[in-house]
This record gives sequence, structure tokens and C-alpha cells, in this order.
Amino acid sequence: MKRLLCCLLLVVTGMAEAHKPSDSYLQLETRSDSTAVSGRWDIALRDLNLVLPLDTNKDGAITWGELQRQQPALNGKVLAMLSVNAMADGQTAGCPLNLTRLQVIDHVDGQYAALHLQGNCNMAPQRLDVDYQFLFQQDPDHHGLLRLSQDDAVISTTFSDGERRQQLGSDSGWQSFQGFIGQGVHHILIGYDHILFLLTLLFPAVLIWRTGGWQPAPSMTQALGQTLSIVTAFTLTHSLTLALATLGIITLPSWLVESAIAATVALGAIANLLPRYFPRRWVMAFVFGLIHGLGFASVLADLGLTDSGVFLPLLGFNLGVELGQVAIVMVFVPIAYLLRQTHFYQRIFVPAGSLSIMVLAGVWLVERLN
Repeated sequence: MKRLLCCLLLVVTGMAEAHKPSDSYLQLETRSDSTAVSGRWDIALRDLNLVLPLDTNKDGAITWGELQRQQPALNGKVLAMLSVNAMADGQTAGCPLNLTRLQVIDHVDGQYAALHLQGNCNMAPQRLDVDYQFLFQQDPDHHGLLRLSQDDAVISTTFSDGERRQQLGSDSGWQSFQGFIGQGVHHILIGYDHILFLLTLLFPAVLIWRTGGWQPAPSMTQALGQTLSIVTAFTLTHSLTLALATLGIITLPSWLVESAIAATVALGAIANLLPRYFPRRWVMAFVFGLIHGLGFASVLADLGLTDSGVFLPLLGFNLGVELGQVAIVMVFVPIAYLLRQTHFYQRIFVPAGSLSIMVLAGVWLVERLN
């Protein structure tokens, strides 16, 4: 029993220290009455460095000069990993892309190279066939997010190691919706700060604080009631701010949002160490969920979605986040309930796990404020 709980604690710590899998952001624009295709591909500099030797002086920093010197390789080797074909009336024609301009821009998780692209197809596309092969060999957890503007329609979808090719047109709304469900699940499962915050709320969900100590919840019904109140409160508020931030109604600096998320994780852990001062966990989930929703929104905001094309990606992404969250609850809570009466769970695992999370969140907070 102790060995099992120690393993759980090690998993929590390992998640917090693991590297965040990468995303790239691809935007393409076509018209059904034109053979031209244009777009922009934002790729993290740290990801490009896995494919091309950008950091030539090995000082740990990639300069503008180092990136510029690799422009021929970007136009050749990197663009070779992206293939676009026009489809119309049962025929297919290639749309070779060329790099026309290079920039460095900031995203939430660091600096990105913005590759401005221009190409020409031999026919006006009714649909696009996009084959995306970037970085999967180096990082199988990599995801590519595509926003396609075609005439008056905006379609968004995702690429992963298991789904590297997409065929898109103005009738691809359901395909877009499904892709963003998977993207939402992916981002909650790699969002280690979000997971740890949820776990700090779930640690005592199978316990009750009485007479200066933790007592086991008397029934599964009561434990599930506490869990449901926490998850519902967290879901309601992070869904609200996810929508508001994606639509641009709320805009806050990314460093402030990420720092605030780290602070909520630390406070969630402190609440477990000082439970008498935090009797209603659902209130904490409700308030801090507002902040976590802003963090989730960065994914859709970086894709550059607009009002006309945001509904299905937003709905699918939010549903995916909830499914990922439910999966975490379904794994953790039954185990915690079975072990809730043990001295080790009440006196060692909950305080030790909470202390570990508090320290890690403190490190995150310092890093994000600097």
C-alpha cells in the first residue's frame, strides 16, 4: 500500500518536471477562384533547433543572426516536411510553398520563427490536402494546429503523430470539431500545472477535517459529492474564461496568467497543509478556475482564430479538456477512496504530496516572474 502511494507521489513529481510537448501554428489562405495559396507557419525556436543547427556557438541562446543564416535550410529542409495539394473535381495538383519572409515573434511559451509562405497551384482548390511531417521523429508528442481560411469559411484542425494528413474544405466542420476534442484532451494531460492544481483539490476529497485531523469520508456518496462539487466549480469557471479569452473579450499578459496559475497551484497545496483555513474546496476551485481558463485559452489564441471560425474549435477543445479532467478524476479518486482510512494516506501522503507540489509551484512562480 505504501509502495503504491509512493509511486503516485513519484508520478506527480515527474509530471511537474517533464518537458512540455510542442505545438506549431500553421495558417493557410486560399480562394476557390484563385490558384494562389499563402500562409504563415509559426515554429518554436527550440523545436527548429532539433531539426537544424541554429545554436551554432552552443551558448544556449538562438540569435536573429543564427536564424537568418539557416534561411536556405528553412526553405528547403523544413518546408519539405509540409506538403499542400489542391483538390477539385476529382483531380489533384501540387502547391509548392516558398519562404518569402522570416520573423521572430513571441508566443506564450517562448519565441517562435514565423515563416511567411507563398505558393501557386495549377488549379483553384475546392479542398486542400495537407501532409504535415514536422518534428514527429524527434518528438512524437508534437502537435501541429492548422487554421485554413477558404473564401468566407474558416476551418481549424490538428496534426499529431497518428494523424499526419488532413483533407479540408468548407464542409470540414465536424472534422475540425473532432480534432479539437483530441487537442483539448492532449493539453490537459500535458498541462502539468493544471493537473497538479486539480490533484491538490482531490487529495482531501475522500477525507473530512474534524477535531484537528483528517477523518475518512464515511461513504462513497459523500466522497463523490465533494469531488463533484469541486470538478463542477472548476469546469464552470475555466470554461467561462476560456471562451472570453479566446474571443478576445479578456486579454491579459501571458507572463501574468502563467504566474497566477503557478500561484494557484501553490495555494491549493497550502490549503491541504492548513485545512482549517480552507473549509470549502469548491470555492477555491470556482475562483481559481477563472485563472486556469485563461491558460487553456492560449492554445486557441495562438492559432489566430476569429469570431467566424472559433465556435467549433472552442466547443471541441473545451469538451476535450473536460474529458481529460474526468479521466484524471476516474483514476485518482477510486484509489484514494480505497486508501482513505490508512494512516499513510492521511498523515504522510496528503501532507508530503502537498508539500512537494507547493515547492514545485514556487519554483514555477519564480521562473515565470523572471
